[in-house]
Amino acid sequence: MRLFIALTPPPELRSRFGELSDLAQARCGGRRMPDANLHLTLAFLGEVGPARLEALVHWVEQQTLPPGCWTLDRWGCFRAPRIVWIGGGKPEPTLQRLHDRLWQALAALGFEGEPSRYVPHITLLRRAERLETRELPAFRIDWPYRQVELIHSLTGPGGSRYTTLARSRVA
Repeated sequence: MRLFIALTPPPELRSRFGELSDLAQARCGGRRMPDANLHLTLAFLGEVGPARLEALVHWVEQQTLPPGCWTLDRWGCFRAPRIVWIGGGKPEPTLQRLHDRLWQALAALGFEGEPSRYVPHITLLRRAERLETRELPAFRIDWPYRQVELIHSLTGPGGSRYTTLARSRVA
């Protein structure tokens, strides 16, 4: 199973992120991510076998996440994979600490793959035809969060479908 740990926005924020996706697609082209798939990945785990899944689900359900808030106010892109995203214009130490804490615990559970650099972002478009985000409108969205989710990504002909397998406790 292809798994990742993420923050998922509440419906009203997903809707707002979807509006930004529409603006980005009109300007940059590419494949728009469905609103239901918009999230912030904290740890991509890749393929995880059934033997490890039960322990991972239990571990996620035992976690308690300190409440935080992420301010999104920046458009960005990753050139090589041609991705257009939104994120924060300033470093977000709380998210970085959460990412580091998760990977430290995941490493103790035998998981590998922590990226050398973490850029918190929400992917809006894949395979963008143009990576011109300068003329997109300014925005500011505050995203309060309290919980992480373990998500299964199933890729099919129509794209990826995400299913939540476990949620952390709410502090």
